[in-house]
Formats: sequence, C-alpha cells, structure tokens
Amino acid sequence: MLRLSRGPGALTPLFLSIKLGPKLSETLKGKLSLGARIIQEGGRGNIFKNIFGMQEGEKVLKASQCYLYTTAGPIAGVLFISTKKVAFCSERPITFSSAIAGETVKVPYKVMIPIGKVKEVNEGQNVNQEEQKYIEIVTQDDSEFWFMGFLRYEKAFKNLQKAISMSI
Repeated sequence: MLRLSRGPGALTPLFLSIKLGPKLSETLKGKLSLGARIIQEGGRGNIFKNIFGMQEGEKVLKASQCYLYTTAGPIAGVLFISTKKVAFCSERPITFSSAIAGETVKVPYKVMIPIGKVKEVNEGQNVNQEEQKYIEIVTQDDSEFWFMGFLRYEKAFKNLQKAISMSI
C-alpha cells in the first residue's frame, strides 16, 4: 500500500508518473487495464512468466510500473526485475507498418536484458526537477536503456542492484 505524507511535494511521484502519459485519461485507462490483467493472470509473476518465460530457479524480485524512454518518446509499461533478467513490456501494443503489403501491426513493445549482460546501472535525476529520477541500464555492447516515472523509484533501484549482485 502506498503511503503519502502531508506537505508540499508529497504527491509528486504520483503526479510525475501521470504527467509522462500523453493524456491523463489515457494514462489512467492504461493503469486500470494493467490492473485488470494482473488480476486475470494471477499476479505480476505470472504475467512475467507468460511474456518472457522463466528459467529453473528464477524468481521475480520486483515489478514496477514505469516508462521506457525511446527516441519516439516514453512508453508506459512494467519493468520486471528477476534473478536472471531485467525485462520491460509495454502496457499497450505499439502500432507500426509491416514490410509485408504495408499492413498495420500491433505488438507489445518488449525489452529483455539478461542480468549477465548488464555492464552498469546508473541512477540519475533531472537537474531542473530533482524529483524526476531515472534508472539507466548499460549493457556490455554499450546499449543504453532509460527507465523513469517510477512510483517507488528507490525500491526499483535497490532490487535491480540486488539482482545484479546475486549474479556475480
């Protein structure tokens, strides 16, 4: 359960996660549909297993709603942190044109990074708005993934560090 304190800026993380969406109504609709999916599939661990599969002995440490920043803008979804991989799946399918007959295709936007391929994890914040924090994951091939808009940023970062330290 999320507990909010009183005082200026107490609701800032909630509003930041809402502000990243294109419209408040679209953001809330996405969060509600994700909540319904979590209930239907029996928890976030089952969603992770259905989307990304699980290896023997693998455990989901944390699942956090957030945004993956792309060159096209932020994509709302869930960041899963397990003992074997870091994975992101968008809340809603992404629409793009297929090379086959120019058809439009809708697929979820997914990213999967094996923990062993993570070179470094950095935390940062917007210098103009310190409450806007992000997590940067750099892989061994120097690909960068930026996650932001966490409701509980510190917990997500701590679990990511835990997963990496468990793999060493």
